[in-house]
This record gives sequence, C-alpha cells and structure tokens, in this order.
Amino acid sequence: MQISQSIKNLKKYTFLLRELVKKTIKLRYRRSYLGILWTLIEPLLTMIVLTIVFGQLLGRDSTNAAYAGVPFPIYVLTGRLLYSFFSSATNGAMKSIRNNSSMIKKVYVPKYIYPLSGVIANFLIFVISLLVLAGVVIFFLIQGTYKSPINGYTILSVIPLINLFLLGTGVGVLLSTLSVFFRDMEYLWSVLLMLIMYCSAIFYFPDRLGTDALMLLKFNPLFGIIENFRFSFFGHPFDWNLMLYTWGFTIVMLVIGFYSFYRKQDKFILYI
Repeated sequence: MQISQSIKNLKKYTFLLRELVKKTIKLRYRRSYLGILWTLIEPLLTMIVLTIVFGQLLGRDSTNAAYAGVPFPIYVLTGRLLYSFFSSATNGAMKSIRNNSSMIKKVYVPKYIYPLSGVIANFLIFVISLLVLAGVVIFFLIQGTYKSPINGYTILSVIPLINLFLLGTGVGVLLSTLSVFFRDMEYLWSVLLMLIMYCSAIFYFPDRLGTDALMLLKFNPLFGIIENFRFSFFGHPFDWNLMLYTWGFTIVMLVIGFYSFYRKQDKFILYI
C-alpha cells in the first residue's frame, strides 16, 4: 500500500522533482566560468594525473585477458567516472534534507523527493561525462594503440550503470536519514569514501594483488560494478558472481534505505 502511494506521489510531484534536479545542477556550477564544461574537463585532467602518477608506479600490465591491450588511461577513466558519480550522488543525497529544510518546514512534499533529486542530478552529469570516455577511446582507436572491437557485450555495459544508479540511490537515501540525526555522518562518510575508492581498483589492476587481497576487494560492491562495467565495455562477458553479489547488495540497500527513511521522516522537522 505504501509503495503504491509513493509511486502515485512521485507521479504527482514529477514537476517538482524535475525543478529540484535543475536547481542541483545549477548550484553545482554556480560562479564557475566554465560551468558544465567542467563535467568534461575534470575527469580528463584527473585521468592524466592518475596515469602519470600510477602508470609507472603500479605497472601497466595485467594478467587478466579482459584488460589485454587496453590503454592505461582508458582503464583509469572507466573506474574514476563511476566512482565520481557514486561519491557525488551519495554526498548530494546525504545533504539534501538539511539543504532544503526551509521548504520542508513550509510546504508538504514527499521528502524522499529531495535525496532522489540529488542522485538523479548527479547521474545526468555522469552521463554527460561519459562523452569524455568516448572521446578518449576514439583517440586511441585513431592512434592505433587500442583495437578492441565494439560488440554485444559493450552494449550490455548499461546494466552495471543501472546497478550503480540504484546503489547510489539506496545508500544516498539511507545517508540522508542518518545525517539528519547525526551531523558527524558527513565527515565519517568522507573517510569511508576514501576507503571505498582505494578498494575499487580505479588506478591499479586487481589481479596484481594477492588472492587474499582480491577476495577482500570483492566485498566492495562498487568494485564489482566497476569490474563488470569494464568487462562489458571492453567486449567481454560479465563476472556473474560479482553481478549477483552487487545486485543483491543493491536491493538490500534500497530496502534498508527507504524503510529507514519512511520510519524516521516525520521526525525530520524536529532536527533540521
């Protein structure tokens, strides 16, 4: 009953959701000379820096056939883009209730609209940033240093992206609830994001680690999503064990996130 009512409310407030998404994107690039262009420039600059720093330090060779012949900058960029979305989406959702406290106090709106708008806004920015990935791939294809063909598996790379969006939504809604009652959650989450980043194999090949370390990485759902995105994007089949784990983890986070939000949302007004 609550689920059907929530869906009806979402349809009713679609216009507001759309306006909140626009507001989030505008605020992110407020007072920036380049504006939305930073969506393209920032990941490109980050890719260059990580390639220079870690390309020689951690090595560019992998024993995994899925990464054979893949230029290191493309490998880095695929991981960095997905992690950046997860980081931005969860941070945006976490702060959404407190950032919209004045509106929440004045008018009734389904409160889950606020964290959801933060995730959607960052996902739209992420989709735009994928143009950088396409451009870098085309560059290496023209240069002749990358010859991996686009096939059916490449098209399936959208599945890990859907997984990533839903994971960001579940975690973001949970964080938005926790941060209302525990203001220190914002600082704690920044530390956890750093740990998640280092455990996501963004700028190193996971097969270069020992077996025990690799097993620990697989407990990180973001690592599994990034790995499966890379596998499919580079024209190889999914790791179905990782796929089942990441989707299972995502569903659990969605249930916990929205259940916690629903149970506590009536008390938000007392703390914001």
